[in-house]
Amino acid sequence: MIRIGALAFFLGAVSTLTFSQILLNPPRDPAIIRVDVELVNVLFTVRDRNGGYVKGLRKEDFEIQENGRAQEIRHFAKDLDTPITVALLIDTSGSVSNVLAIEQEAARKFFKDVLRPTDKALLVSFASHIAVWQDFTSSIELLDGALSKTGEDFQPIRTGEMRYRGGTLLFDSVGLVARDKLVKQQGRKAMVILTDGLDSGSISSLEAASQEALKSDTVIFGIHYEAELLPDKKAPGFEVLRKLTEPTGGRAFQVDRKNTLDKIFAAIQEEMRNQYAIGFKPADEPRDGSFRKLAVKAKKSGMKITTRNGYFAVRK
Repeated sequence: MIRIGALAFFLGAVSTLTFSQILLNPPRDPAIIRVDVELVNVLFTVRDRNGGYVKGLRKEDFEIQENGRAQEIRHFAKDLDTPITVALLIDTSGSVSNVLAIEQEAARKFFKDVLRPTDKALLVSFASHIAVWQDFTSSIELLDGALSKTGEDFQPIRTGEMRYRGGTLLFDSVGLVARDKLVKQQGRKAMVILTDGLDSGSISSLEAASQEALKSDTVIFGIHYEAELLPDKKAPGFEVLRKLTEPTGGRAFQVDRKNTLDKIFAAIQEEMRNQYAIGFKPADEPRDGSFRKLAVKAKKSGMKITTRNGYFAVRK
């Protein structure tokens, strides 16, 4: 009998894929001690009225609030040189299979242009199953080789309760990668998703997937891509990506005749290289895992700030 709470999450490069079971809502192990993090670090970008990035700002130019109350800024930086960890998720379901080659080529260029020796990336595909084709690496060669194989047909090992469901597991893949991969990484983290935005078969919901990204301090960028490009209107899948990305401080993009994949990847790269970071010590309240609203405000007029809308207080 298949357990509804189980999902086959495929780890490792395709040539040495190993298969393991992951529960979407695993029981908490009372033997594990969870340690509080002293500072809450918040990434954000600042644009002027014309949409250009505002550079050279200082700590004194900002205020940060938790649940409406101003907090003392303990850390401030322009994060140009801080290493970045990127998880690239590619939809390989049948509905987008005929644009896979275009996605692969654009992703190759993105990795080549974005990754520096101190950065690293992870490559994941999702359809009726979720597969990690390349674990975290700084090697462009390894990522390029994994991209070449992404989408190839393979038969997963099925034993006991391990089964994969039909459909397109968009929300499950976002939640699992955030919770089981990105949460363990330090520094700046971004998830880039190429998909038509349609989910079918996931155990996780859109809201739950976005929450897992918030818990792992990950900014999500969604790239909506359909076989038929839509130059004058947004498809339903775009709205899904917008709701998934905006709470994390990210954005959704739609590929069309004017906005090509290459241009969108370049825009994401520019945004990641123009981030500020603010750190503050959380308010002296119970660490009950509750959601705390965040607001970063500029003291100068005419600036638009993009950042996540909150965080989850770490349990003691």
